[in-house]
Amino acid sequence: MRYCVNCTMPDTRPGITFNKEGICSACTHYEKRTEIDWNQRWEEFEKICDKYRGINGPGEYDCAIAVSGGKDSHYQVHILKEVMGMNPILFCVEDNFPMTEAGIHNLKNISEEFGCTIISCKPDIKVQKKLMRAFFEKYGKPTWYIDRLIYTYPLHMALKFNTPFLCYGENVSYEYGGDWGKESYSAKEQIKNGVAADFPLDELLSYGITKNDISLTQAPAPCELDKLDPFYLSYFTPWNSLSNYNFAKSRGFHDLTHEWKRTHHAENFDQVDSRAYLVHSWMKYPKFGHASATDYTARFIRYGLMSRDEAIQIVKECDGELDPLCVRDFCEFCGYSETEFWSVVDRFYNRELFVKNEYGKWVLKTPIWKESRL
Repeated sequence: MRYCVNCTMPDTRPGITFNKEGICSACTHYEKRTEIDWNQRWEEFEKICDKYRGINGPGEYDCAIAVSGGKDSHYQVHILKEVMGMNPILFCVEDNFPMTEAGIHNLKNISEEFGCTIISCKPDIKVQKKLMRAFFEKYGKPTWYIDRLIYTYPLHMALKFNTPFLCYGENVSYEYGGDWGKESYSAKEQIKNGVAADFPLDELLSYGITKNDISLTQAPAPCELDKLDPFYLSYFTPWNSLSNYNFAKSRGFHDLTHEWKRTHHAENFDQVDSRAYLVHSWMKYPKFGHASATDYTARFIRYGLMSRDEAIQIVKECDGELDPLCVRDFCEFCGYSETEFWSVVDRFYNRELFVKNEYGKWVLKTPIWKESRL
């Protein structure tokens, strides 16, 4: 593994690239912000909002926002409703897992604080369990079904409500490195990224479900998609996870303080809705050698909030330590014993990146804290 010389991100992250100086694409994209005329982009945003404001008549919804109830959702609703004076309808996908107290509060708070209607999709639990087990065991991607819906469900609903101006937060691939990492105002291509990419219908049906069961995971036809104008808010304003968190907290957002200290995270305010869901994001660790602590320490370095040496220590302590509560909730939902769970996880450890030590624990062959500099 090779690591970015500026942050903690390894070159094993799918789709990330490094320049000749050894700096990752996420860091170079962040540095390019200084070259952007943000006033001009904001003026562009105002003109687009003017185009859609009141599109369905006085008092009717004129835009839509894909939300989870998290820190970024609070910020997105604030911008469209309070700053731009629009009337958004919110679309949410709930994952059916036991929610944290913070997660329950935040989804209610975003509706009450900003005065917005939320239409939530509660997926078929039977289908979710089937697909979770199949995708966990075959691909190490247990929440693909939920993640796909997070991207496709708002598209279907925006068509139904004639709210083509559909807001998503950040362009994940561009901001943090990944496939389809092109800077763009339009979010039409995001259903092709590594998180939301579709699978062949024949394969999905082979898991004992029907075409109707997964109809909402199928993107609208191209002719329908052309009616929509989905966009990334991050294109129009400098996106910053910590700034969004601080704003959301000022408007009633709850983090996990006093509720749960997660062993594999470097912060307590991102993806706080449920515990079982976090198994999916942690599965990057056995496959690619990095997880949530790497993701966030890399951001904190770019934000100027910590040194690379400080970040490396956090990565060393946290990245591979999947929280036991995540495992318990996941196993209870899917019907695994913890022995069965860890047996599946064991199969996904990349033998090119990991080796078992004398205590039977998988360890990185070339961890960032032992990297050599040429």
